Amino acid sequence: MIVYGIKNCNTVKSALDWLKKKKVDFEFHDYKSNGITAAKLKDWSKQVGWETLVNKKGMTWRKLDDKAKAKVTNLAAAIELMTAQTSVIKRPLIEVEGKVVAVGFDEAEYKSKLK
Repeated sequence: MIVYGIKNCNTVKSALDWLKKKKVDFEFHDYKSNGITAAKLKDWSKQVGWETLVNKKGMTWRKLDDKAKAKVTNLAAAIELMTAQTSVIKRPLIEVEGKVVAVGFDEAEYKSKLK
């Protein structure tokens, strides 16, 4: 299991704390330290849709000017934005054996999917 996110994000911290408390083994991939490839984002987008990956409620999205936001209308534009500004990716994202099992932190969802 790989947990993707940013270590200083409160939502990621909550998810990591929950996983540790439940003694779930995981590897952490920090976007700020390790980046993310366009190929990985494309794969995730095929699984959950690029609209799920772009966090339009987050501060990074809200700070974008309207012109930049208006450009994000398709997969290519979304991937360009997410690779350039990894903070706009909804987090954490949990991947198990190449499959996205969760995006964001929802304790009930984690309980049902991460046994």
